[in-house]
Amino acid sequence: KRRNIKLFLDLESNLDLNNEDYEYEDEAKLVIFPDHYEIPLPNIEELPALVTIACDAVLSSKSPYRKQDPDSWEEELQISKHANSLVQMDNGIRIPPSGWKCSKCDLRENLWLNLTDGSILCGKWFFDGSGGNGHALEHFKEMGYPLAVKLGTITPDGADVYSFEEEEAVLDPHIAKHLAHFGIDMLQMHVTENGLRDNEIKPRVSEWEVIQESGMKLKPMYGPGYTGIKNMGNSCYISSILQAIFSIPEFQRAYVGNLTRIFDYSSLDPTQDFNTQMAKLGHGLLSGQYSKPPVKSELIEQVMKEQHKPQHNGISPRMFKAFVSKGHPEFSSSRQQDALEFFLHLINLIERNRIGSENPSDVFRFLVEERTQCCQTRKVRYTERVEYLMQLPVAMEAAINKDELIAYELKRREAETARRPPPEMVRARIPFSACLQAFTEPENVEDFWSSALQAKSAGVKTSRFASFPEYLVVQIKKFTFGLDWIPKKLDVSIDMPDLLDITHLRATGFQPGEEELPDISPPVIIPDDPKDGMMNHFMEPPDFDESSMMQLAEMGFPLEACRKAVYYTGNMGAEVAFNWIIAHMEEPDFAEPLSIPGYGGTAFPQTGGSGAPGLDNQPP
Repeated sequence: KRRNIKLFLDLESNLDLNNEDYEYEDEAKLVIFPDHYEIPLPNIEELPALVTIACDAVLSSKSPYRKQDPDSWEEELQISKHANSLVQMDNGIRIPPSGWKCSKCDLRENLWLNLTDGSILCGKWFFDGSGGNGHALEHFKEMGYPLAVKLGTITPDGADVYSFEEEEAVLDPHIAKHLAHFGIDMLQMHVTENGLRDNEIKPRVSEWEVIQESGMKLKPMYGPGYTGIKNMGNSCYISSILQAIFSIPEFQRAYVGNLTRIFDYSSLDPTQDFNTQMAKLGHGLLSGQYSKPPVKSELIEQVMKEQHKPQHNGISPRMFKAFVSKGHPEFSSSRQQDALEFFLHLINLIERNRIGSENPSDVFRFLVEERTQCCQTRKVRYTERVEYLMQLPVAMEAAINKDELIAYELKRREAETARRPPPEMVRARIPFSACLQAFTEPENVEDFWSSALQAKSAGVKTSRFASFPEYLVVQIKKFTFGLDWIPKKLDVSIDMPDLLDITHLRATGFQPGEEELPDISPPVIIPDDPKDGMMNHFMEPPDFDESSMMQLAEMGFPLEACRKAVYYTGNMGAEVAFNWIIAHMEEPDFAEPLSIPGYGGTAFPQTGGSGAPGLDNQPP
């Protein structure tokens, strides 16, 4: 019998907590080091009042474990706008407690009860062959009745409700009354089907088995450097980055090697000290104390009793996550995040909190030389910028299995038309060298202003490595935009070589015979006359690279900051704008509206504008 319960998340959730054999008691003790003398709490008689108050404060405070986990796997459902005003028909329909069937076909699963007229209809068809024939959606399109509840998910605690008009799962605070209208008593119902949440977090089993090497005889590894990080609910993006950086000697030396010094000189509140949290986390991963093999006697006992007891290995960096995500609108949530974005966020924290002159993030740091040439005068300009990663596009046209992809697409469309399960997935195989080739290709510079001509001209830009990092972080940009402007992820496989030679990408600097572009900035027109300012207020807004803005916004940056980045980098693409964001994201006006000199205050006209702004918002 499935039970709708919420586990108290300071307990091991993989145990059968519903079993009556388990009883739990909480004990608290004050421990005095170094003698490890224990005093049971509460103990008002023996302890000073100040110590008692401090102990009570510690016991009553919420740990990061309790703060973050209750909502880790729950959807952020909103109350439907139709819930309070839903009209239900008095048509005499009474729903039986079982034996349901779609009123338009013979399906008996994935059934939905429309809360307006009481009709029972099947849900949509899925590409894996499950689901229904979409009659519930067809009924909404015909009649306009917005809310439906999934039969089989109704319990005394609630039910899964879907709004066809809002196109999402919703909350209905009056669900008990709406169900009672059709004779359904929520207190007598129990779950018989997976709900919306279960279906949405169900993994792609076959791919997961491949990743986990199912069926292979693998030897468990224990000890220093072989410590896992427990999933805290959509936290794999943190775990992957932390495991990677603490495999690097420079990070091990900076935080674990300096552990004693960091702890000795940490602030009064170690929970709010970045270096303390990094040292604590690194010690957990590298000490081996949280990665120990089971005792032989325990293994024998498990074999004799034919039961497996989970090993309590691994660490849960909840305090670390609470600190580094504090104040960040995305990382502080329980939603899935991008590992690259967290990597850059972590690098920023490392830079700001580095210990003395030692900066472990320097192992990722390198310089990119950009060579920009005016196509008309042939003069060039060389500039350098700091980078911590290399972003490469997916070269879809370079796929080495194009025939297989064409055949798969034909089979997939046939299966979709015939409503059959889809064929086995075939991914485009892209050589990494093809993605790397895109880095070396010349790139046209839109709206290039030639200082030699002191006018706009055609320009070409090429990039090379002015210096190489000790560890090269590479991002394959798999996210793109479809024709409908909806972001999508390219499902491809990149063939990565074991040995990567990029010496041919080394920068050369000025070459004999090259002539440098004059170091002259584009003119900025600022009206002196208020009348001119008012006239400029109604000028056409400047052009923005909307595609670059959307890409940056999808990463979680504020829209106004994305607009600034695109404007101040001269519409030179998302990559250059991204670098601008990283360099300016700590500024207090980072997310403030863009203010353009000579234009009416902001990047877009607004009613009641006050003319041209001052000079405090000039491009950096």
